[in-house]
Amino acid sequence: MSRIISPTHPKTDHLVNNWRSFWSNYNDLTNHFMQFQGISDSQWKMIQKHIPKPARTGRPRCDDRVTINGIMFVLITGCRWSEMPKKYGSKSTAHLRLQKWQQKGIWKKILSSEIKSAHLSGKINLQKISVDSSTIPAKKVAT
Repeated sequence: MSRIISPTHPKTDHLVNNWRSFWSNYNDLTNHFMQFQGISDSQWKMIQKHIPKPARTGRPRCDDRVTINGIMFVLITGCRWSEMPKKYGSKSTAHLRLQKWQQKGIWKKILSSEIKSAHLSGKINLQKISVDSSTIPAKKVAT
């Protein structure tokens, strides 16, 4: 007959406490590195000029800055769209806008503009740049 050891049993108390301590430290560490802050006013000013104007007719579009913050939250933290906080609006709106703007090249325009701005202000030097990549051959799968 096997004995069941409860979580409050003296033999397991230290394990439970160690586990709690581990998760507490882990959560503190991940919260430190995975903190998300919304885009600043200066970042928004740079981004805003590249965003397509909303349609004149139909339902009003959700706030672009809130939606972009939602998109950035998901991309930076790595969470699922369904876990995006409500303060960033609808998860489906954020996801659809990410995809549509990707197809229209909006994100590429924003990145290019920021690179040009950083280069002109001396924040980056494009003369000293390298690209590192690796390629892995695709394996043929037997059919």
